[in-house]
Amino acid sequence: MEKLNQTNLLLRFALEIAALISIGVFVCTHFNGFFKYVLTFVLPIVVMIIWTVFAVPNDPSRNGQTVIAVNGITRLVIELMIFGIAVAALYFSDLKTVSLSFLCLIILHYIFSAERIKWLLNQ
Repeated sequence: MEKLNQTNLLLRFALEIAALISIGVFVCTHFNGFFKYVLTFVLPIVVMIIWTVFAVPNDPSRNGQTVIAVNGITRLVIELMIFGIAVAALYFSDLKTVSLSFLCLIILHYIFSAERIKWLLNQ
């Protein structure tokens, strides 16, 4: 079970990185000029900050520390919103197959994260 948990944590990390890249790809394909280059780097950084700063204290899937403590439902909503935005970003960047594959991996991750979801909902 521990190996499965470690594999799921690795999957989640990969999904988080892919979400940031997806948002950058969307900006890069939908904007022009100087604004395009600024947003391609700034927007994923802002999302990464949101992902990092808002956390549930003592979350066993993280280091347990947080800058801004939120309850479990809020954290889950933040995660789902970021992943949803990333899926939509891929879809509207004409990467529909990649978008669907990414969505399936997200669903798989949350299926294997049932214990964490229960923990978050009780916080």
